[in-house]
Amino acid sequence: MQTARLDLYVPHAQSTPNLNHFAVRTTLDRTNALAMVRREVAALDPQLALSRIATMDELAAAQLARPRFNAVLLNWLAGLAMLLASLGVFGVMAYAVAQRTSELGLRIALGAQPRNIMTLVLGQGIKLALLGVLLGLVGAFSLTRWLESLLFGVSTTDPFTFALITLLPLVIATLASWLPARRATKVDPLVALRYE
Repeated sequence: MQTARLDLYVPHAQSTPNLNHFAVRTTLDRTNALAMVRREVAALDPQLALSRIATMDELAAAQLARPRFNAVLLNWLAGLAMLLASLGVFGVMAYAVAQRTSELGLRIALGAQPRNIMTLVLGQGIKLALLGVLLGLVGAFSLTRWLESLLFGVSTTDPFTFALITLLPLVIATLASWLPARRATKVDPLVALRYE
């Protein structure tokens, strides 16, 4: 069913408050171009007033100010979220290593090499990161329709962007897990067994 559409035609003289807009293309700088335009307008009619004079760059910047602010704000919030996530992964891994001190000490006492302990602890951190990345990708793909209005010049399923949001958290999680894993390789078996 088609809805009725009302069209109303108004003469140009009635539709604007007698404002005219002109664009001047020139190779002159702003100051010289402005002086030239003022001379030409004054030659046509000395009573005409010029107002709101701006270059195309200024007009474009004014139009892009809000989207640019939103993009910068989203970038800062994304960076803050990444920092908090990496601190969270570090905290979880440090706590897990502290809870498993006696187990890791026992493994070292029974002959586990430092690289085995490192692999064990790093693997645990990377598994958590992979789970988070998987959930994040599902969320990102489900929100692509909403995000489409915020993007300019890039598709909502851009392969480079999705590769970056997959690899960056994994790298950060690996780095955040590395310090607790390194600390786990230095556990003294005697101290770890007495710890409990």
